[in-house]
Amino acid sequence: MSEPVTGSGGGAAMDPVALPASPGVSVWNIANALTFVRLLLVPVFAVLLLHEGGQEGAWRVAATVVFGVASLTDRFDGELARRRGLITDVGKIVDPIADKALIGTALVGLSWLDQLSWWVTVAVLVREIGVTVLRFVVIRHGVMPASRGGKIKTFLQAVAIGLYLLPLQGGWQTMAAAVMAVAVIVTLATGADYVARAITLRRTSERAQRKRAERAARPNG
Repeated sequence: MSEPVTGSGGGAAMDPVALPASPGVSVWNIANALTFVRLLLVPVFAVLLLHEGGQEGAWRVAATVVFGVASLTDRFDGELARRRGLITDVGKIVDPIADKALIGTALVGLSWLDQLSWWVTVAVLVREIGVTVLRFVVIRHGVMPASRGGKIKTFLQAVAIGLYLLPLQGGWQTMAAAVMAVAVIVTLATGADYVARAITLRRTSERAQRKRAERAARPNG
């Protein structure tokens, strides 16, 4: 694997996706187990959210709890993988899939219940899926680690979704809308940053420089 390309703030040291897989580590480890738990909680969360048309307060609270637990696994699986040397190629693939599945299910569910505009859901999902695909497309040139802005984006999304999930009224709904607006802005801004970083990486990576040198060394004609 290519050397990780560090972003501002040393993101490569913090993002397991930007680190090479730990040699000799079994796929069946605690870090990957937490990732798979998050993935398995997605359909549970969806059922709780949509039960009785999302109108039962107790079920909404239960859905919020499951969403919170699933979000916490995202925090701990990466930390365990780094600290205990449990990074695997399988984990690096499944982790972003589980993240997008959880956030996507929450946004689609809220839009389906007419509590969140569909354009918000579409905008966020296009950014999330697009960046994930982009990171894999440029992996031949290097790994783009999660930036600090990306971590803030994830936190804001989780808080905003949590506020929307809870059966709250009045000023809480206004707060949920405000936090979601900030989350969308940060989401799109960090998405644009990833695109800029990917373009720079393709132009300046060791692979790109080697290819340019090879083309320059070819005889004309």
